[in-house]
Amino acid sequence: MGITHVRESERPKENLMVRDGQKQWSHPQEAPPPERIPPQYQHHLEGKGRLTNQSLFNRLMVALLPLAPKPLVKKFAQRYVAGETVEEMLQTVEALNEQGISATVDVLGEFIHNAGDAYETAATYQLILDEIDRRGLDANISVKLTALGLLLDEALCLELMQNLVAHAAQKNNFVRIDMEDSGCTEKTIQLYLALRQTHTNVGIVMQAYLRRTHDDVIRIIEAGAGHFRICKGIYVEPRWLAYQHPDLINQNYAAILREMLTRGAYVGIATHDERLVWNALKQVRELSLGRYQYEFQMLLGVDHELRDMLVAAGHHMRVYVPFGKQWHAYCMRRLKENPKIAGYILGNLFKR
Repeated sequence: MGITHVRESERPKENLMVRDGQKQWSHPQEAPPPERIPPQYQHHLEGKGRLTNQSLFNRLMVALLPLAPKPLVKKFAQRYVAGETVEEMLQTVEALNEQGISATVDVLGEFIHNAGDAYETAATYQLILDEIDRRGLDANISVKLTALGLLLDEALCLELMQNLVAHAAQKNNFVRIDMEDSGCTEKTIQLYLALRQTHTNVGIVMQAYLRRTHDDVIRIIEAGAGHFRICKGIYVEPRWLAYQHPDLINQNYAAILREMLTRGAYVGIATHDERLVWNALKQVRELSLGRYQYEFQMLLGVDHELRDMLVAAGHHMRVYVPFGKQWHAYCMRRLKENPKIAGYILGNLFKR
């Protein structure tokens, strides 16, 4: 799918810059330890930042989340989660395929606590690949490495991923590695590059709001592993690691996308922001790209109108389809990680 192979490069090192007479970290490979964080930013570690009225409301909504009846949350979540079983998920994928839309399947449940859970998740993904192949569906899989033990046992995680990617290759399929919070970024990239030594049917997700991402993209492309999904990023990260202003995030997204496309990487352009869609289409036209060099990606249940417009215009669209028994924990965790979404969702729940 448009893989670019170029020379191997060394891992970029963190840069210490001097700006306005102060030392700052530029594109760090990991979060700087607390003792190296400038004093004026230490309050982030202690949770003492100032809150606006809107922030207070959203955090209040997060505090109220456990009180929301599970059936009520499930009623809202069913638009965005494709059920609890493999069969329910496959029916959702079939419905998308009938509309000319591809899918990527995510088994919910990350940050596991024992090796048994990792093996179980890997087995579920293998079953999904088998069913996709048996039913002739247009779908691949997306995997969070913490669900396969990244933070528990990196060697086990690598072994399970090697087996999973090899199984996908046997089925002529593809594995996308999701990017998680900043504490997992470097480990995820290193494991991905290790997999790319022996397999080309695996790609990675990059988050545009992280300050390090532009350098990471260059590093990955120069290692001959340029197969990406680019998204804004949803995890709450401190300012020294991630851009906070929406306009800056969008500008960085557009710049990183251009870097990927001009260097010949295949890109899944994941966004529901029509401003970024407009910019992506502009870049596609300017670079005279074929439809086989990129695709658009969106979440299940989000902005069907924009999704259908892109499909009608002849662009390849892939929808992210999460499912599993961990849907409630997944929804609660995601809402707590992003209080703005919690306020929006609970507000809508109480309007119904």
